[in-house]
Amino acid sequence: MSAQDQIRETIEKNDVVLYMKGTKTMPQCGFSSRVAGVLNFMGVEFADVNVLADEGVRQGIKEFSDWPTIPQLYVKGEFVGGCDIITEMTLSGELDQLFEAKGVTYDKDAAEKIREANA
Repeated sequence: MSAQDQIRETIEKNDVVLYMKGTKTMPQCGFSSRVAGVLNFMGVEFADVNVLADEGVRQGIKEFSDWPTIPQLYVKGEFVGGCDIITEMTLSGELDQLFEAKGVTYDKDAAEKIREANA
């Protein structure tokens, strides 16, 4: 199976997927840690794909999304963005709206706490 097919299959089989450096329990870079931390804090169930474990996937995801950096978040098959975009969406409430529109379960109180702490 090619890296592109593997990526497509992972995104189709999971409601929320984070392509990251490291894992959700042991991120290997600050940007991946920030996005995984937001998702974990908000109680979002997500599949984590460690791009450091497979060079084909590491390069393949950049081509798949036409986005040059990692981490990359996908929700219900749709590319959402990287660390800066997810941070902005979290603070503006747009991430909550996306999760609600896509039927993804998350902790609304935790999302509010993130915004309060960053106000």
